[in-house]
Amino acid sequence: MGANKPYPLDAAGPLRYVRRMDRAPNLVSSAPGVAIRWQWARLEGLAPGELYAVLAARQQVFTVEQHCAFQDADGFDFAAWHLLGWTTETATPVLAAYLRVLDPGTKHAEASIGRVLTTPAHRGEGLGRALMVEGLARCGAAWPGTSIRIAAQQRLERFYTSLAFRPISDPYLEDDIAHVDMVRTT
Repeated sequence: MGANKPYPLDAAGPLRYVRRMDRAPNLVSSAPGVAIRWQWARLEGLAPGELYAVLAARQQVFTVEQHCAFQDADGFDFAAWHLLGWTTETATPVLAAYLRVLDPGTKHAEASIGRVLTTPAHRGEGLGRALMVEGLARCGAAWPGTSIRIAAQQRLERFYTSLAFRPISDPYLEDDIAHVDMVRTT
């Protein structure tokens, strides 16, 4: 399928697309039980099918599953790096994990990680930790010595603490979900 052709969806739904990721960095790692190909790109570096997979996953997790009516298209995607984790188990890649990294000075003085998700089909495989470790490594390479901020769901505070984040705020509600601001210093 050529790079300018539409991206037909198969029975797996909108998170699967048909296209070779020639421009994506060829970095494969594994979480326990799953091999992942990591793609690190600016918004304009994503092909239409890749962008669609990201938006579909974000809508599925943050709007539908979490019952949150909010404006996901917040304008920050243009000043962000996007880390996509694609399964490599089949010929057709499937988006399994995603996060967004905002450049330092965009929203906070620090770089900030947000929109962290694993798709329902790939939960319980250790992929959330693998995603964050990869994201932290990318941040460290892009901005050595820069702190990283997250607005974590409070129920995940222990998880982020295990990745060297520490809380810097009291809990607060965002979209009716308890959050806490956290920072990781280097």
